Amino acid sequence: MPLADLPGSTTGPDAAVVRVLSYNIRSMRDDREALARVIRACAPDVVCVQEAPRFFRWRKAAAWLARETGLVYTTGGATAAGPMILTSLRAHVERAEDTLLPRVPGLHRRGFATAVLRFGGGHRDTGLRDTGRPANGRPEGGDGSGVRLGVVSCHLSLAEAERYEQAGMLLDHVTALDVPYAIAAGDINDRPDGRAFRRIAGKLRDGWATEPWGSEATFSPKDPRRRIDGVFASEGIEIIGCGVPAGLPGVTDADLRAATDHLPVLAALRLPRVSPA
Repeated sequence: MPLADLPGSTTGPDAAVVRVLSYNIRSMRDDREALARVIRACAPDVVCVQEAPRFFRWRKAAAWLARETGLVYTTGGATAAGPMILTSLRAHVERAEDTLLPRVPGLHRRGFATAVLRFGGGHRDTGLRDTGRPANGRPEGGDGSGVRLGVVSCHLSLAEAERYEQAGMLLDHVTALDVPYAIAAGDINDRPDGRAFRRIAGKLRDGWATEPWGSEATFSPKDPRRRIDGVFASEGIEIIGCGVPAGLPGVTDADLRAATDHLPVLAALRLPRVSPA
């Protein structure tokens, strides 16, 4: 039975609905065309990528993925040791930065890709996704106001002690964004009952645990048994639904198995407008 889709992207007078996808793409070493099809079918506004290409001609690979999915490269990749952020044309990028975490000898270096985005305000916001424009024919949010969202894409360590410390750094990083709403999304390399996962979920709301949608396990695509990837949201964000989009129209099991070694996590988030102080 096909999976009912989450709400589409909108920006209205009271709130914005933003679709966020988190996806470990294994450096695009698998079926790139299948990967692009999965991302396009999810119709995201923000993609938090993990294991983006980091070595030879990595920028060219990132540009290919953005082009084939109808998105824009925002930040990350090699400069963040793997995490990357892609965005749709709805998102105005206020600022972006890449942060490398302390290196532990013998272990892979990790980092965060970070962006502060604004939805609405009449800048780069095409309105309703199904028509490409709002019903009144004018850009939505044209009064200059917008909904600001901080985004952090992360991929935490395989080593338990380092992973726990990185979870704390992630929370500090989210807090330092100083925005009304923020999300962290990525490959946690930990199960929900693990110390690092619980540390994050103790401060940010776990999307699947709050409003489960689709399926749960993210690893591995051939025999998914573990949930080690997630989308986490700050207070004030309404999580409409979050989970693996298996069964979503356009997302086939064959493509999910061929695209990479993780399953993606898709979330629809409602961001109420914040009244000016």
